[in-house]
Amino acid sequence: MRDGTLIIGFDIGSTAVKAGLFNIDGTVVDQWSRSYPTSRPGPGLVEQDPQDWLDGIQNAIDALLEGRDANCVGAIGICSQVNTEVFVDASGVPLCPAITWQDVRAADQATALKDRITPALKQAWWGTDMPIGASHVMAKMQWMEQMHPDIWDRTCYVLSPKDYCLFKLAGVAVSDPIASFGQVGTDLEYISPLLDLMPGASKRLPPLRFFTDVVGEMELGSHKRKVPVVSGTMDAWGNLFGCGVYEPGQGMYISGTSEILSVVGSERIGASGVVTFATVDNLVVNAGPTQSGADSLRWWGNVVDKTPAELIALAEQVDRAQSNVLFLPQLEGERAPIWNSNIRGSFIGLDSRTSGPEFAMAVLEGVAMSARHLFDALGQAAGAQPDYLLYGGGGARSDLWSQIRADVLGVPLHKFEYGDVGCLGAAILAAVGIGAFPDIKSAVPNMTRVEKIFEPDPRQKARYDTMFETYLRAIDALEPLTVLNNKEHHHKMPA
Repeated sequence: MRDGTLIIGFDIGSTAVKAGLFNIDGTVVDQWSRSYPTSRPGPGLVEQDPQDWLDGIQNAIDALLEGRDANCVGAIGICSQVNTEVFVDASGVPLCPAITWQDVRAADQATALKDRITPALKQAWWGTDMPIGASHVMAKMQWMEQMHPDIWDRTCYVLSPKDYCLFKLAGVAVSDPIASFGQVGTDLEYISPLLDLMPGASKRLPPLRFFTDVVGEMELGSHKRKVPVVSGTMDAWGNLFGCGVYEPGQGMYISGTSEILSVVGSERIGASGVVTFATVDNLVVNAGPTQSGADSLRWWGNVVDKTPAELIALAEQVDRAQSNVLFLPQLEGERAPIWNSNIRGSFIGLDSRTSGPEFAMAVLEGVAMSARHLFDALGQAAGAQPDYLLYGGGGARSDLWSQIRADVLGVPLHKFEYGDVGCLGAAILAAVGIGAFPDIKSAVPNMTRVEKIFEPDPRQKARYDTMFETYLRAIDALEPLTVLNNKEHHHKMPA
């Protein structure tokens, strides 16, 4: 490999396509991002247009390489949101909008699937209590087969965003075993008895390749030059590597549309509601996504006609010791660690003095509470909690929110100097794929750097411990009140 080789890393996130151009040492040469819309055509329905993903990748390549020598680009890596699926025909044409991970239309199908998988089968297949929720690909397949058999009959592949982009831009139908964790066992292969529960499922899932495998070539936009592209993986693992995790005992916190946390152990223990991935390179990755992180801030901003930055500025006016408003961020149910599609969010503790700043602070703190709920479960799954968490993502841009998270979790957060760590993680996979490093554990410490540390404030501990106890009780108390309002959306037609 010649000096000056550049790597492009893509992260197809829940709200934007992000891209970074990196040197082999992880230095950021340039970066690009563009948001795209998410459609919510009905209760529980959350969809995206796959063309937005493709346009973002093509536009990013042209922007990053403007005025640069395209011959310096050595490889491309892609990571993306998962549990978002697009149903395509044999030519890769989407047959309907992509059904995102936030969508809960398949909740009934997920329950039926879960009821057919005994605890013994879960242990045999995954070695842990793998959660089955409305975002599981087989639940969505079952929904499509039942509600739209015409689309199901025409479906050749069901693809995640990164796999869809690989199919369209590199001409290869492929996925990786980590992004396909819900249907892949500890041997990193599809679980045949699971797929056999639904006729036609297995033939609609693409072949598996390891996430650092070079699977084809992608054209560099208008430059017409083709470069190697690796299979890539899910955003959680791209973030994991991009924020510096490469050995047992480490942990990660990524703040994005949802909060994604992970704790890496050396043995498989597991815990209810936590995804324990198949062991890769002696890493037992225990992870989970909440349903709503920065998406809660987006929602509240739309309600009160404020930008996220304006809401954070409002929250900065609040004396946290005097604030007693609790927000439950389960706006579209909750994923890890409780995997309940029916619960909904709430503000609790309002009085006649409650105003804009208190609401804004409550949203920030409520999201952090959901992360603590997950972090506690991850500690059980890994057998111990790490001494600190490696930290990144869009929500990490706010020092106030970062400090709140550190205070609520009770552990330091080591923030990375490059915020879009998913792009860097994708670039790390590509760098390993073309032989710049022999393996992930060599690449990660050479390509990542910490910028700032947020230490938990011990003065906040008692308040947040009490608030967290209230948070858990509120979820249990409010669930019967919200289930009654969420029974009709599962069979609505897609847009």
